[in-house]
Amino acid sequence: MRELNELTEVEDPAWPVLGEELRAAAVPVEMPEADPAVGAAALLQTQVSVRSYLGAFLLHGGGAFVDDGWLRVYGSPAADDSRRLPGIARVNGYPDRFDPHWRPRAGLVVAHDVLGGVFVVQGGPADQVGLPGRPGEIVYFAPDALRWEALGSGYGAWLSWMLSGGTEEFYQDLRWPGWREEVRGLDGDRGLTLYPPLWSAEAHRDLAGTSRRVVALAELLDLERLTSAEFDGADPGFLGAL
Repeated sequence: MRELNELTEVEDPAWPVLGEELRAAAVPVEMPEADPAVGAAALLQTQVSVRSYLGAFLLHGGGAFVDDGWLRVYGSPAADDSRRLPGIARVNGYPDRFDPHWRPRAGLVVAHDVLGGVFVVQGGPADQVGLPGRPGEIVYFAPDALRWEALGSGYGAWLSWMLSGGTEEFYQDLRWPGWREEVRGLDGDRGLTLYPPLWSAEAHRDLAGTSRRVVALAELLDLERLTSAEFDGADPGFLGAL
């Protein structure tokens, strides 16, 4: 296990480059204020250095609402965050105090989207963790298909893509006219549920015709987990604790 100074006192820290990407993003980005102590604790428990985008974001970022909040990327927000964006420690169930033996279950949940999609840094061999892809690769639980898919890149490349406008490409079939007005301003622990459900044939045929309701993101994730298990006969596993 590496001590905190080994994770922070490095050559070529990623934050200067990442910070500029956040400021110059092609889509709207709102960042809650970070708590340095919470960030340091998260960095130590995660055991990634600030040379990586993940480590830099955990230490310096209070999280981010990307593309008017469609995507919520988790960092280390201050306790008085008015938008109720959870921190990565809460979302992944970190222990209250540093525990060198603790590890994420199958991978590290790093982001959710407003529809209940889940982005995870894959945590080990696929046959052991039950997730596709390779260790360190971003995998996505798709709310319209109720299954995991590997995205072919690590955290840094994925985050850069989202900030450069990748949300528009990635979600091109999951957005409807006026979505921005419905999503903008939602708290970080809230999402949208659709009826007919997003995974139904009716929703796929006419997404704009669905009715949409704001719900707790935890409720949305629970529904996805139960529905996935019912349809496929297998629990998709941990989707984040909110």
